Amino acid sequence: MFPAQRGTGNKDLREAPRTAGPLSIEDLCKAGIPIKTAQGTGGGISIMDGYRMDRTILSSKDMQMILAGLRSLDSVSGSRYYSQLMEKIQTGSSEFISGRDSMLIDLSSWYKGSLAPKIEVIQSAIENRRIIRFKYYATSRESNRRVEPYYLVFRWSSWYVWGWCLERKDYRLFKLNRMDCVVETDRGFLCRDVPMPDLSNEKIFPGGIKVKALFTPNMKWRLVEEFGPNCFTETDDGRLLFSADYTDMENLVTWLMTFGAKVEVLEPEEVRGIIRRNAEEIIKIYGGLGK
Repeated sequence: MFPAQRGTGNKDLREAPRTAGPLSIEDLCKAGIPIKTAQGTGGGISIMDGYRMDRTILSSKDMQMILAGLRSLDSVSGSRYYSQLMEKIQTGSSEFISGRDSMLIDLSSWYKGSLAPKIEVIQSAIENRRIIRFKYYATSRESNRRVEPYYLVFRWSSWYVWGWCLERKDYRLFKLNRMDCVVETDRGFLCRDVPMPDLSNEKIFPGGIKVKALFTPNMKWRLVEEFGPNCFTETDDGRLLFSADYTDMENLVTWLMTFGAKVEVLEPEEVRGIIRRNAEEIIKIYGGLGK
């Protein structure tokens, strides 16, 4: 117990001395530490009996990381929920959350206008344990799906929902950009013992199509941006020898054709043939060479 100063006539904490040893009373109060005062001989100021310092108190850096995460969710949210949550956290914490933000995360995309309502509907369905209904555009065909939603997943720069598909009788991962007419139905469901989705690249993108291609040097930035700096080696003539495994033939051909004449496919031969036929069709559409 810190002794009270004589002659002050203090009767409560508001009139207590401003200092008590190395720490001020104001500092203790700001830290959320409960203190009490006692008058008379042997009186003074002390921490309340039974109080234990919470070792899980977050540091300023911890709080900054939490706020950065909330801002990232707010970038795709269709409501003000995360903004309001950030305001609650920051209220009365201006001294605790010091300095400027060092991390800014924006998870939105070109499709934010269509994504935000879907995320809001799916979040509501997850909280209410209700089945969602939507039309899904897969690479092979379109279909109507009913799903028990369990998790919203952000992976590979896209949003997905993980849930039990009533049509397939199994867990499935659906890409939100391929979903349309998403509706939260009135039909509820009992929560299953849900496994966590396997989000490894090997599971979702199992490969199977091994491609090799030569790119012109000025396409290095795209290869680095999309596959990393280790996806190619430089040849003697300066071109970039690219190697990768692809899952879907159609996506592979579409991606390669975005490079136009700045790429030459070496293998597989099937891809070379598809691109050749596509080029012939393009020439027909635009009237042939030299016109």
